[in-house]
Amino acid sequence: MLKNLHPALKTIVPYVAARPGQGLPMENNTFINPNYEWAFYVGNNKYLDTIAGNDRQRFRKMQNKWWETGVAYKKLDSIDGVANKWFQRWIRHPSFDHYWQKMTPYKKDFAQIKIPVLAFDGYYNDGQSSGLYYLRELQKYSPQTPAYSIIGPYGYFGTQSGGEATLYQYKVDPVALFDIKTITYQWFDYILKNGPKPKVLKDRINYQVMGANEWRSAPSIDKMSNGFLTLYLTDNKSGNFYSLNSQKPVKKNYLEQQVDFANREIANNDYYPDPIIRKEIDTSNGFNFISEPLKEPLLINGSFLGEIKASINKKDMDIGVTLYELMPNGEYFHLSYFIGRASYSTDITKRKLLKPNEIETIPFSNTHLVSKQLSKGSRLVVYLNVNKNPFSELNYGTGKTVSEETIKDAKEPLKVKWYNDSFVKIPVLRH
Repeated sequence: MLKNLHPALKTIVPYVAARPGQGLPMENNTFINPNYEWAFYVGNNKYLDTIAGNDRQRFRKMQNKWWETGVAYKKLDSIDGVANKWFQRWIRHPSFDHYWQKMTPYKKDFAQIKIPVLAFDGYYNDGQSSGLYYLRELQKYSPQTPAYSIIGPYGYFGTQSGGEATLYQYKVDPVALFDIKTITYQWFDYILKNGPKPKVLKDRINYQVMGANEWRSAPSIDKMSNGFLTLYLTDNKSGNFYSLNSQKPVKKNYLEQQVDFANREIANNDYYPDPIIRKEIDTSNGFNFISEPLKEPLLINGSFLGEIKASINKKDMDIGVTLYELMPNGEYFHLSYFIGRASYSTDITKRKLLKPNEIETIPFSNTHLVSKQLSKGSRLVVYLNVNKNPFSELNYGTGKTVSEETIKDAKEPLKVKWYNDSFVKIPVLRH
């Protein structure tokens, strides 16, 4: 719609905006399974097919059979028994190519957008990266456009209803709940009738600080923080984990991991934030890195990023990086995560295969934004793993089109050397 603006369009108020090709049905060039049934939900008739869209048992059965049999990802609809033309069209475009680019504003297209925007989103909305992309690009190419955002501890559905008192077993701060309909109509009155601006819009980005029971505002996503906490994923043991340290290791070394893609008894990369607070995190495979206890409270504000240095014996892999707070009471608070394909880490529009047994730099930045007040004594934990599970496409590392690979391509296990000069940069707001 915003690629070709109609003169009568005066404003838009998107709730959990989607960006085709990045967020739906892919996340950082890795196809994810929850979007599979969406094609039936919106495409079966002129309205919404809630029966097909809510048939979890049907699609879970399909997903599990695909995982167990090891057939090609492109055969999902053959397993289901119902052709999915949209899915087949999607998987022909694993790069963020013109097929995806033409669906929504892309790069300089954003310069044409002059109408005011009010966007609602959630820290735990699976497709959050879509909405943040639109805001960032709009501020980049059309900084004069009045684009506002309200974001807090909400999921996809919760955002659209003004929040939920309990999200993935986490009781949100009372102040996080709001009347989304009232704010929406206040916005329309503000834009169309010259009424007062909604009080919650103190600045462009308006966010709820988890653990502080307060709202804050910033002029942009980048201005939510005023510094970064850089931590290295070292090879030094720290209890049952490895040390997450602000000092870069003097001597280059690595941790070694082996992943057998022919083995369907073992899944890798438990990254999803359900529940948000948990007593334990996955230690069965991958590596966990833990910082020293915080000497003072710390406010994490924004999207973390980093660089993974690794060498593998194949041509590609999908990785997961998950960020937790280990609270003083011993429980883990899920903060954010990244999943993505190494071969697209420098350019989502063009695949660049890794060179076997050579050290590669894999940058990542398209992670889930969060605002969380950490207390004194808390620790930060980074969980690093290869992404291999029933919930997304399997990258066997041959270098072929991933959706065409099968369990026959597993052959020799994937061998990864994770180097100790890998790091994460966590955005923080210090007074």
